[in-house]
Amino acid sequence: MSGEHERARGGGMPATVIVGLQWGDEGKGKATDFLSEQVRWVVRYQGGDNAGHTIMLGPEVFKLHLVPSGVLYPHIVPLIGPGVVVNPMTLIAELDGLAERGVDTSRVRVSHAAHVIMPYHVAEDRASEARLGGAGIGTTRRGIGPAYADRALRVGLRMEDLLDARALRAKLERLVPDKNARLVRLGSEGAPLAVDALVESALGWGERLRGQIADTTTLVQDALRAGDHVLFEGAQGTLLDLDHGSYPYVTSSNPVAGGACTGGGVGPLQVTAVIGIMKAYTTRVGAGPYPTELTDEIGEGIATRGHEYGTTTGRRRRVGWFDAVPLRYAVDVNSVSSIILNKLDILSGIDSIRLCVAYEIDGRRVERWPASGEEVARAVPIYETFPGWSEEIHTARTPGDLPPNARSYVAALASLAGVPITLVSVGPERTQTVTFDSRPLAAGR
Repeated sequence: MSGEHERARGGGMPATVIVGLQWGDEGKGKATDFLSEQVRWVVRYQGGDNAGHTIMLGPEVFKLHLVPSGVLYPHIVPLIGPGVVVNPMTLIAELDGLAERGVDTSRVRVSHAAHVIMPYHVAEDRASEARLGGAGIGTTRRGIGPAYADRALRVGLRMEDLLDARALRAKLERLVPDKNARLVRLGSEGAPLAVDALVESALGWGERLRGQIADTTTLVQDALRAGDHVLFEGAQGTLLDLDHGSYPYVTSSNPVAGGACTGGGVGPLQVTAVIGIMKAYTTRVGAGPYPTELTDEIGEGIATRGHEYGTTTGRRRRVGWFDAVPLRYAVDVNSVSSIILNKLDILSGIDSIRLCVAYEIDGRRVERWPASGEEVARAVPIYETFPGWSEEIHTARTPGDLPPNARSYVAALASLAGVPITLVSVGPERTQTVTFDSRPLAAGR
């Protein structure tokens, strides 16, 4: 095969995508941190500081919102791609906070083409959700949706604009009057936004980040040409995808694996593996239909043991039994090649574990994820029941260390997914991981 054909297939240029298979909060931060030892570059490809990735290293806890999870490794080059919307104040605070804890952030780069979350975006988000009241989407009120909306309307600011005072002022002079008028219509009681103050703040952010704003797409392509392994890290999850999720209760970007191409700067044939991340149960934040939701003592116990509170918002996550119906859909949509299963340890101590394998909707058995949110809202879960286990499993490191009932549950999940579960997390720390499949997760760097 010629070199051109081999390159077109992505040969010799390993790129792996980490994608959430549920409604987010699957533990992608730990998975990315665990796999980062094997790669050279970690790229965040969508979302904004509405994401929250928690990593535990011994007694230390790191909560990341914008900086890619691989930053804790000294050999990693962490990139924030053009598909991310960036609040510069959040990014600066996160970089400073990591530096204060001894983490080297000098290698972090943010795309010149990433759109900027401005103060008016946050104000719009808060005012819109407040106006909708109980009918709101349940956003994090971080300005994510309005920033993506401005990107689509082609009136947004990009990181490169923070380095150009003349262009920045011209754009804000056109935009701010419209933003102030919109905020009044939304019922915002805040003071009108002033162009001069916004320009001053934005230029300050640009000066602080000047050395870290770069053409990340070229950096990624150069890395792949050099044979380096690039890991693409998504935020949120498949069921929150703008196009493929449970609309309208979704995020404003594309967390699916295909988003790594548009938001990270690679072509489809350059992606050599897609690793799906899921929990041994399900959680959801915000509004929207949730067929397997638990509102009893079992659900409360899972939420308490699993510390199911949002990293970004602190909100209590809704908790439910594992749902295999959207899992099949997520595996297909993302072309998942293997799965990492998190938080199996949280199910210890439950006598009987239920697993949703299908729905009953209007008297019919349905095994495929419904296209309509209204249908999902009418779905009654059809469960299979598995015997639980009483043993704590935090010290397990091999499949043989797990109770037989835990192994049976993992095998059932893998069978329903149709792809292998290669790693199982039995605790929050990097070392609390069981290898189920000896095949390499990623090519060497």
